[in-house]
Amino acid sequence: MATTEFDDRGDISLPRLRRAGFFVAWIAFWVLMATIAVQDHLRQGRADIWKPLVWEGTSFIVASLIVGAQWRLLHRRDRLLGQPLRWFAATLVWLPVAAVAFVVAVYALRFGVYAVIGEAYLHDPWPVVFRYEIAKFSLFYLLFVAVLFGVRSRTAMSAERVRSERARALMQQAQLLQLTQQLEPHFLFNALNTIAATVHADPDLADTLLTRLAALLRAATDLTRRPEIRLAEELRLLDAYVAIMQARFGERVAVRFDIDEAARSCRVPTLALQPLIENAFRHAVEPRTAQTTIDVRAHVAGERLALEVADDGGVLNAGAIFGVGLSNLQRRLALRYGERAQLSLEPRPGGGVIARIALPCES
Repeated sequence: MATTEFDDRGDISLPRLRRAGFFVAWIAFWVLMATIAVQDHLRQGRADIWKPLVWEGTSFIVASLIVGAQWRLLHRRDRLLGQPLRWFAATLVWLPVAAVAFVVAVYALRFGVYAVIGEAYLHDPWPVVFRYEIAKFSLFYLLFVAVLFGVRSRTAMSAERVRSERARALMQQAQLLQLTQQLEPHFLFNALNTIAATVHADPDLADTLLTRLAALLRAATDLTRRPEIRLAEELRLLDAYVAIMQARFGERVAVRFDIDEAARSCRVPTLALQPLIENAFRHAVEPRTAQTTIDVRAHVAGERLALEVADDGGVLNAGAIFGVGLSNLQRRLALRYGERAQLSLEPRPGGGVIARIALPCES
């Protein structure tokens, strides 16, 4: 399907295929006119078919120049396409000038061609010539303008649709980037709370945690400028976060990864898994003294990517609602994928909670 183009001024221009089709139709029209003129000439018993070819050829040349001049002025009238009467008035105002110029130029060319051949060009009296030629030109000009209005109107509608789609895409991209960047202070707040809980009891551990946090933030600062990353990169970020949390909770938590190789190349929203595993630490690990196991899984089925973060210690209360991190992630998924992505929390068989993300696997 042809797409609408824009010129350097931002004005609409006909798609190449449609523009080429218009020019082919224009040539075909004049070939048809020349064929009819030659046939009429032969029916009248005349053998000098070069004459109707000269007549139609000169008309074609001058008409093409006039059409070309009008074509260059089209963009100035596109703002009036929504007001057809004003558009036609602005276009037809040139008709008297164009009609007279057409007759004068055509007959000048014919006189010149006949003079070169050594013959005299005979024609009706000038008043008759002007009446006939101007009437014929006006009819063709009106047909041309009507066709042109239809073509430009359709092109303008296509251009407006393209502009709207581009604006919508830019707005969506800005919203996604804003939501991605909002994760940074939320994550930082929780990570600093984790470090603050150990700074007096175990300064060495706090120093280790700060070093890991610095490494994580360096990576996150770079990656969150991109709304999407490959799952392999997302897992590297998750490893840094898990290292911080495991340093704090020690043997109270075990984190296991089960990642399909095919899933690693899929693109996911940046920091998509971090709020899921943060939720598991907050609601399953912190309240318990017993060891909690967290499983992070990713696999591809067909063209769908399934991500899971499951714990064996959380409790999913009836009517539970998403917090800041999960609500943020849900909005990002909706903006990027619409109904093609889902985020859910479900009770885990045998106890615990499973957080699931399902989305298209796009490389």
